[in-house]
Amino acid sequence: MTATSDEHLIFAGTSDLAGLVRGKGFPARDLDDRRATGVGYTASNIMLSAFGPIYKTPFGTTGDLMLVPDPAAGGPVPGEDNQTHMLMPGDIRHEDGSAWSCCPRHFLRRGLDALEQEFGLRMLSVFEQEFTYTGVADRPASSYAFDLFRRSGRFGPALMGALRAAGIEPDSFIAEAGDRQFEVTVCPRLGLASADETVLLREIVRGCAASLGHRASFTPINSPDGIGNGTHIHFSFRDLSGQPVTYDPNGPFGLSPQAAAFAAGIVRHMPAMTALTAPSVASYYRLRPSKWAPTRADIALADRGASLRVCPTFSTDPDVIARRANLEFRVVDAAASPYIALGCLVHAGLEGLRHGLVLPAAGSGDAPPLPSSLAEALSLMAADPAPRAWMGQTMFDAYTMLKTSEIEVLSGLSEDEICRRYAEVY
Repeated sequence: MTATSDEHLIFAGTSDLAGLVRGKGFPARDLDDRRATGVGYTASNIMLSAFGPIYKTPFGTTGDLMLVPDPAAGGPVPGEDNQTHMLMPGDIRHEDGSAWSCCPRHFLRRGLDALEQEFGLRMLSVFEQEFTYTGVADRPASSYAFDLFRRSGRFGPALMGALRAAGIEPDSFIAEAGDRQFEVTVCPRLGLASADETVLLREIVRGCAASLGHRASFTPINSPDGIGNGTHIHFSFRDLSGQPVTYDPNGPFGLSPQAAAFAAGIVRHMPAMTALTAPSVASYYRLRPSKWAPTRADIALADRGASLRVCPTFSTDPDVIARRANLEFRVVDAAASPYIALGCLVHAGLEGLRHGLVLPAAGSGDAPPLPSSLAEALSLMAADPAPRAWMGQTMFDAYTMLKTSEIEVLSGLSEDEICRRYAEVY
């Protein structure tokens, strides 16, 4: 019998409207062809729910699209049985190569292109990722503790190595505040690369845990009384020559005119865009008082309870301050596609820049509350014309249908049961 060897495969995927990576695999030797023809995709695939089935779809069974992998965005992901899998995020396109209106990656790209073309700005950003790791036992007093860090064993070193192997530069790995909770951060990237790396990072975290016989979960919250897994987005700006343009010591909150107007757009549209950045029913169990999570559409200096935080730079050197100055958006979790979450910030910020919006004064105390449920968030999104304009009518309607059906499926379950459903998925 002739011995056979395994053939290398590539998985072309998108982080879809449910925030899950879905797509198809193909032989690596076919990559050149697949860069042109992609893998087959149908419009209703974007309606795959967080729990698997397509509950409703506006697209039916008709129409063919292609999911085209981007080699520059790809990287190796570890997994079970010492296997490594090549994941390549990509774009959903029509047969003629034009972008499909519901492609999450293109949603972000459109905003970034407008930011550069209209205002000469590029966004530098990074996602902080919190997650729960099952490879350690929960013990009292584990929050931020060396004890929890130590007991994670090979997981942290394996994760750092796998990130580097994928071309992602690690920044930190820490034990967090929740039960068996950790956080991983990496170095910021310009433009689309930040979201691409976040798609890879989440799968690398899951893959490293699986390779050790355990699981990593990015579920928004494990129990309604617990501490949530947030996904905070740090961002700043560079001009077209690469110079930082976020800081101005004389501006509101120490922000430049461009950064202040951008932030004002986010604050203005935050209650509506929460439907896109905190997009699960369980997300709203995290956004409650006394959970160190945001509850109002506000901005503040160095306040970890604010929705939009102006971060400290830990320096007195003006040049260093200018390079390090950044804002942190905290109304996000990993039920959101990185492309949609970051895209929301860009599109909302563009609204602020285009209309010269002004930030509320520090300590004004009149910030509106964030929605308390996904249903309320969807209603606020429908009442604000901006998200519909950002997404386009087709994507807006598809997303609203997807999330409405998710609410309906969970109707009648207790909060504990709902948390368990999401924990099985994310």
